Amino acid sequence: MSAPSYSAARAGAFAAALALAAVPAQAADDGAAKEKCYGVAKAGQNDCASAGGNSCAGTAKADYDKAAWVLVPNGTCLATEVTLKNGAKQHGTLEASKG
Repeated sequence: MSAPSYSAARAGAFAAALALAAVPAQAADDGAAKEKCYGVAKAGQNDCASAGGNSCAGTAKADYDKAAWVLVPNGTCLATEVTLKNGAKQHGTLEASKG
């Protein structure tokens, strides 16, 4: 095997090892307890099947829509605070609201 081919193969193996090493960390995070938090998602960053006018992930049309939710670690939603365009503060809620 020539030197350039060996270097490319070694780099590819290293990249594959890094990708595999990341999987267990991601899987462990997926098992963490989560809750739906309404009113804190930016436009286009909501999670799937939010209430109201969007049907799946990434379809919220406005920042901090009270009918759109994201998954957050259990117990953190009510403490999550966002700043609206008018400067007012809004906390996350555990239930969707229309207003």
